[in-house]
Amino acid sequence: EMEAKYTRKMQALRDEMDLRRKTELHELEERKNTQISELMGNHEGAFGAIKNYYNDITAKNLTLINLLKEQVEDLKKKETVLEKEKAEVLLQNKELTGPLQETQELVAELQKKLAHYYRDKEALMNSKAHLKITQKELKDLQWEHEVLEQRFSKVQAERDELYQKFTRAINEVQQKTGFKNLLLERKLHGLLSLLEQKEVELSEVVAASNLSPSALSLVSHKLEDVLNSKNATIQDLQLQLARVCKAHNDMLQTFEAKLTAFGIPLDNLGFQPLSFPFPGQ
Repeated sequence: EMEAKYTRKMQALRDEMDLRRKTELHELEERKNTQISELMGNHEGAFGAIKNYYNDITAKNLTLINLLKEQVEDLKKKETVLEKEKAEVLLQNKELTGPLQETQELVAELQKKLAHYYRDKEALMNSKAHLKITQKELKDLQWEHEVLEQRFSKVQAERDELYQKFTRAINEVQQKTGFKNLLLERKLHGLLSLLEQKEVELSEVVAASNLSPSALSLVSHKLEDVLNSKNATIQDLQLQLARVCKAHNDMLQTFEAKLTAFGIPLDNLGFQPLSFPFPGQ
């Protein structure tokens, strides 16, 4: 019974669904037909518009073609005329080829001459400018030469004057130095001789007096004091002599430097450095 019941329900549901499907199919069919009708109407309108558009284009094209045909005919006529003129121009060109070639050769030659002219003109301008610069440099050099000659004459006169002054000064200093050295040497030799004489006399006195050792020691001490004093005097004299020699040599070096600065040779100077009479002092 349940199976029969559900079989009936199933059959009723199938019938209901079949009826709904048929209804929807019918509605779809109607909508489709409506859309087809609308599309056909739209297509017919669009086709009519396109047909009119292309008809207009075709008419315009036919008009343009006719116009172009007329223009082509005119161009052909013009071409015929131009061909005739071309033949005439070619004939004239053949007649003018010879003079044209001669004219071209003449123009080429004139262009070469013109190029040489411009180049020569530029070279001439450069030469003139260089000549002006050279003349100015020559004037400047001449002026500098005159100034340098005047300066040279002045410096030469100053050099001669300084040379004479230095010569006189060196002669005077050398005379004074030589005289002073001679006096100092003589005085030194005299003191040395006197010292030797005193030593000999002292030896003789000691030998002849037969003094006691204490008295001899006292005398020896006094003698040593006297000798030390004399030695100090000798050292002072030697030091003065060395100072004089050094001053002479320093002045001689200064004089040689001045002569070298003024460009005077030192060959004929005539002065020699003094050597120290007592080396090591």
